[in-house]
Amino acid sequence: MISQLGRYEIVSELGQGAMGVVYKARDPLIDREVAIKTINLSLALEEREEYEARFYQEAKAAGRLGHPNIVTIYDVGRAGDIAYIAMEYLHGRELRDILNENKTLPVAQVLDIIIQVAQGLAYAHEHEIVHRDVKPSNVMIIRDGHVKITDFGIARMASAAVRTQTGMVLGSPKYMSPEQVLGKLTDQRSDIFSLGVMLYEMLTGQVPFIGENVNAIMYQTLNAIPSPPSNANPAVPEMLNYIVAKALAKDLDARYQNASELVNDLRACREALPRDTEVVKPVTRSATMTRSSGEDDSNSVIALGLSSSFDSNEATMRLAAMTASKEDVEEFSKTLRTERPSLTEINKAGPKSSAAYTARNRVPAQSNGGGYLLLIIIGLIVVGLISALIF
Repeated sequence: MISQLGRYEIVSELGQGAMGVVYKARDPLIDREVAIKTINLSLALEEREEYEARFYQEAKAAGRLGHPNIVTIYDVGRAGDIAYIAMEYLHGRELRDILNENKTLPVAQVLDIIIQVAQGLAYAHEHEIVHRDVKPSNVMIIRDGHVKITDFGIARMASAAVRTQTGMVLGSPKYMSPEQVLGKLTDQRSDIFSLGVMLYEMLTGQVPFIGENVNAIMYQTLNAIPSPPSNANPAVPEMLNYIVAKALAKDLDARYQNASELVNDLRACREALPRDTEVVKPVTRSATMTRSSGEDDSNSVIALGLSSSFDSNEATMRLAAMTASKEDVEEFSKTLRTERPSLTEINKAGPKSSAAYTARNRVPAQSNGGGYLLLIIIGLIVVGLISALIF
């Protein structure tokens, strides 16, 4: 392993990239950790000059991208036959490794990741930079769940180098768009297709286009229509089926025209997913009726779906006083061990309580005869509450 590359001190080897070795290094000027990706320039002189010029052009363009979801490029340079790119060193894991372990992820987590990738792509596309190699191994998940896209502007250089040497197009066949397969010019919609393939894989555990070899995969990409992700994963909502289908449209005009459109739909789908805080849990007496010591009744929450008119015995007595006879109210007062409210208290609090009750339960104003029925209902509710507190 080399110990120095330009001014950078090599610390360790991180792995093999598409174009060469990837190193962890230290920038002694500012004492900063960096990741360095190397590119072999051992080509014929004429090809080497053309390739190197394009390399710097692409690397500089990618270096101008400053976005939270795109890895930051610090520097480009050359040492002998090796060109290199120094970039932000990320403490996290490749999405590829995570998928290898888990196959599929929860739908909400998938959307959170894809939204961030799409945001980074949208920013790059606005600056006329197309990635051309969107895939899980080029997406890093940082420890706090933040997402970073790597290798912007570099994939094009890798394909140019291999095409120069062998006449073949380099790429990741499983994630390539139809226009890439056909060798046509690509734009931002090609990245969207590749992201759609990645989204499909994260939801189902497999890529949508499968074949025994590269040619079979490319044929599938050009001709096959994958089944909806929900067929393999029932947790996938119908809206997400449509999003995936639009991202994977083979017709460029039928596909998402820009990543911002995709972000908007993904966010709408994410918002429509059930949230833990919105899930209605079964009501249990111990959970719903327990109150902290010294807690005031007016601040207590009893999860029985009742309006605030029933949040205390006093409120219940006020409602009874407005709907029942004097004798019944006196008897009810003895049952609840609560003093009968005065006329002033009834006039002050009664209309508000009555209105809240009527709006909540859609009950019309009661006649005198209906007052007894209401009193019976109130009594049953109170008995239920007392039983819950005792038992």
